[in-house]
Amino acid sequence: MTSVRSTARINQRPSLVGETADALRNRVFAAQPGELIGSLQHLAQQLGVGIVTLQQAARVLEHEGLLEARRGPGGGYYGARPGAEALERAMAAWLRTHPASFEEALDITSLLFIELCAAAALCNDEALHAELAALCERIAPCNTTPERGAFEADFQALLFRMVERPLFELLTHVTLAFAQTQSEPLIGVRDDALAEWKAGRRRIVDAILLRDGELARFEAGRSNRRLVLAGLAGRRARR
Repeated sequence: MTSVRSTARINQRPSLVGETADALRNRVFAAQPGELIGSLQHLAQQLGVGIVTLQQAARVLEHEGLLEARRGPGGGYYGARPGAEALERAMAAWLRTHPASFEEALDITSLLFIELCAAAALCNDEALHAELAALCERIAPCNTTPERGAFEADFQALLFRMVERPLFELLTHVTLAFAQTQSEPLIGVRDDALAEWKAGRRRIVDAILLRDGELARFEAGRSNRRLVLAGLAGRRARR
């Protein structure tokens, strides 16, 4: 008789489709994007699996943006790399089905934002500093949630041009876009909350323009993360 422990070990083994998908991934990453990985029959034969198993594994990689199926002359499976848009869609879908992850993402991005501002203060590109100074002029008229959302998107995009942080940029885009779909804004619309947001953003921008990394880090923690944490606490209290 098979024991429960033995059955658990069997159930933990990767499925044949999963093993085939792993083998395909290795081939894709070993090749250049757009390079032919092989035909359906050729890959199934090389990997020692049936046609149906290979097709199922290939669909997994297609959903991941790693494989492209082409038909006709010269058809077959071609390697690819997932684009930022595909990753953003997948992460946004995850947030929609796991609401608690939205709060976690905001918590993480608010921490990383502190270091982003500190790094941006070290940027020596005068043209980017001029853009930041011009962007600061948009803070005063930001009185609605959509206006704040548009400013935040442009502010973050400019900071990422000043400091290359592709992974953080991806996470930030998803989090900001998802935040704009929420029925209630994270930052309150009361006059005092709005005034605090505006003053905080101006202090952060001023610190970056002064090229003072430590001051930028301090202001981002004081003016941004504190507001985010307060907003998250308010969301939890209203549940």
